[in-house]
Amino acid sequence: MALRSGALWLAISPSLLGPVCHAGPVQPRDDVPAGYVAAPYYPTPHGGWLPSWTASYEKARALVSQMTLAEKTNITGGVGIYMGPCVGNTGSALRLGFPQLCLQDSALGVASADNVTAFPAGITTGATFDKALMYARGAALGQEFRGKGANVYLGPAVGPLGRKPLGGRNWEGFGSDPVLQAVGARQTIKGVQEQGVIATIKHFIGNEQEMYRMYNPFQPGYSANIDDRTLHEIYLWPFAEGVHAGVGSVMTAYNAVNGSACSQNSYLINGILKDELGFQGFVMSDWLSHISGVDSTLAGLDMDMPGDTQVPLFGFSLWKYELTRSTLNGSVPLDRLNDMATRIVAAWYQFGQDKNIPPPNFSSNTRDRDGPLYPAALFSPSGQVNWFVNVQADHYKVARQVAQDAITLLKNSGSLLPLSTSRLLKIFGTDAAVNPDGPNACLNRACDKGTLGMGWGSGVADYPYFDDPITAIKKRASGVTFYNTDSFPSVPAPTADDVAIVFINSDAGENSFTVENNHGDRDSARLSAWHNGDELVKKAAEKYSNVVVVVHTVGPLILEPWIDLPSVKALLFAHLPGQEAGESLANILFGDVSPSGHLPYSITKAATDLPDSIANLKGFALGQVQDTYSEGLYIDYRYLNKMSIKPRFAFGHGLSYTTFNLSGAAISSVTPLSLIPPPRAAKGSTPAYSTAIPPAAEAYFPTGFNTIWRYLYSWLSPDDANSAYAIGAAGVKKYTYPVGYKTTQTAGPAAGGDQGGNAALWDVAFSISLTIRNSGTQFGGKAVAQAYLQYPAGIPYDTPIVQLRDFAKTDTLAPGESATVTLQLTRKDVSVWDVEAQNWVVPGVGGKRYTVWIGEASDKLFTACYTDTLTCESGLASPV
Repeated sequence: MALRSGALWLAISPSLLGPVCHAGPVQPRDDVPAGYVAAPYYPTPHGGWLPSWTASYEKARALVSQMTLAEKTNITGGVGIYMGPCVGNTGSALRLGFPQLCLQDSALGVASADNVTAFPAGITTGATFDKALMYARGAALGQEFRGKGANVYLGPAVGPLGRKPLGGRNWEGFGSDPVLQAVGARQTIKGVQEQGVIATIKHFIGNEQEMYRMYNPFQPGYSANIDDRTLHEIYLWPFAEGVHAGVGSVMTAYNAVNGSACSQNSYLINGILKDELGFQGFVMSDWLSHISGVDSTLAGLDMDMPGDTQVPLFGFSLWKYELTRSTLNGSVPLDRLNDMATRIVAAWYQFGQDKNIPPPNFSSNTRDRDGPLYPAALFSPSGQVNWFVNVQADHYKVARQVAQDAITLLKNSGSLLPLSTSRLLKIFGTDAAVNPDGPNACLNRACDKGTLGMGWGSGVADYPYFDDPITAIKKRASGVTFYNTDSFPSVPAPTADDVAIVFINSDAGENSFTVENNHGDRDSARLSAWHNGDELVKKAAEKYSNVVVVVHTVGPLILEPWIDLPSVKALLFAHLPGQEAGESLANILFGDVSPSGHLPYSITKAATDLPDSIANLKGFALGQVQDTYSEGLYIDYRYLNKMSIKPRFAFGHGLSYTTFNLSGAAISSVTPLSLIPPPRAAKGSTPAYSTAIPPAAEAYFPTGFNTIWRYLYSWLSPDDANSAYAIGAAGVKKYTYPVGYKTTQTAGPAAGGDQGGNAALWDVAFSISLTIRNSGTQFGGKAVAQAYLQYPAGIPYDTPIVQLRDFAKTDTLAPGESATVTLQLTRKDVSVWDVEAQNWVVPGVGGKRYTVWIGEASDKLFTACYTDTLTCESGLASPV
């Protein structure tokens, strides 16, 4: 932490930095429903036992072994909210060349920065069903974060998974299916980290609604009560895929799981993430979600962000100086602190950040060139904080491609689309034009004015410009009249050839902001279009014979008020397109390209088509709000299929201007399967350090050092350090350790063994090839083949009728052109999680028939391939 000469400093005594009791034991948990348990799991497994991380851990051990106690505790925590250029700023060990790390939102672009790209949101990316495009977006994101000097990209988001359609942050993830989320996460992580930026998969785990998610002095965050099998097969699935992809960091969620706060849930962090999934990077808290000192340390948390206590007013912390004190007095084993520091430094080395990483060249706090270096301080030195580095390159091309290829055609009666540029077009709805106050007029996009390109909250980025639909449409067509209103105006009598294009939307975001009485989640508007959009569509349908509805939305809507009206001929879901909303849509409307997006969630006919546990949000309760996942595996299309409820539009649905024929399906067995995976690999050696409590002098505040008020330091006064050391040296343990606490490292569970779990889980079990032909005569187009697994009949496990397991998208196929695609199912894909064996089990071993259904959507599956006979047949009735 470099000091600048000539600055005005406010000196405060280190003894006033915070009360000792902050590091004490946490309070007892609220009761959760019977059967939901957050079991203790100790100790934290050491990192570094996998060959893929060995070199980085060897370098990290060499560096950490030279660190003083205060340097170790410094790099594990943030220096305080708004106390640096980035949204999160760690401490440093500059003496040894380890810098302050910059952690920056958001999952769709570099947040709070200029000269960056505002990419389409995660939900839009998921709707492309295009693995290559997901990767390309990730690579572009990584280049921009690196170019801005950010070490850590706070994405991708796969939690929330999208369990509740009303959930406020579903749009940050890729869709309401664990496999779609997993593929989106994997491809994004790969793209980002290949640029030398550490990706952060979040929020671990069960953050499926915004309201009541956060602990505060008056109420604990809600408890997501999840059974073991549901956790593994649904919510953990994309996290496991992210860890398998080598993700460098994981962010915990605000809420609790089975009664234990995610930031200190030892079963989740130590047991599942670090032992079963073999995670080698570091685990950070979400911002201000840190609620204990020693307990969270022992539970496996490695980094506290942004460093402050829950109410960040006066520069108090549960770690930093308190973690130094707790290590000196013996409450926190030095073994645990060494592992924390080593995991952070190892991730820094793993992605080459010891070489050629620029320091942050932007400020999250101001757009001015100069400003305070520590904005939250009472008195802060000032200097240049923005260098206006442009990192956009040609990333608008990737952004536009994602926005375009995500647009999902749900209805096209009479082939109204594509439109001729010579038709008379009447455009309705404020969503057609950019916010008249400017695209970035609303802080964190916390308003719904103009075209909806992203939701609101920490998951946003500033638009460098906004290409809105009305501008792009007017460029193409001459006969355009725009009614920039959400109330149907008085219009001239239309001709039979007139086309009305009605723009409507639905917004959501983080609970930090309330927009039009929606508290993050869509608790007020629910599944209706905002600004009386349904009425606007109905009024237009009364007047015009040809109506096209364009929807920008964070998630599903109830379309029943107008979807069957005869004049509503076409419906496009454009999702959240980011800065490239205009041209991407115009390309589809006027037929430059065929739509190729597919729904990343189901659209039901009524909210009550889903069970109460997922259709509705949890309301206020005295004490801890309990959100029990009583539906188990049955979310979205899994539940609808089980209950024989036909949605309006099913998961995976998406039309094109052309038609495709799937033929020549062939299945082969690749890896012979056993009931359980082969034995896991043993853990390798991990870095070893002295476990003796270091001298108190390693914690002393430097003589004559002037502090910045609210800046969080790791040093103690000599009196405090000596006092803590005396307790530790005497071996007088005053700390009450959690139930089940132990210190002996274990061999790890049978389901583990590599990043993501047992390495054999990713062995390809079956491979399917098929030919896709553009059977149309007029338009080119891209096709998506989706593979859904049906488990054998008679197995002792309840399984959904079908579950997505893989997908593939072709390049553009001209009329008559064909392409061959390959779909693969791994051992894990054909397994179930056995809660008694605590392992993945293949229930079809011994020749039982798995059926792999292939088609264009979850309800359009007409080709089946069988694992017992290794044959395929087409022209079948869909299983749902």
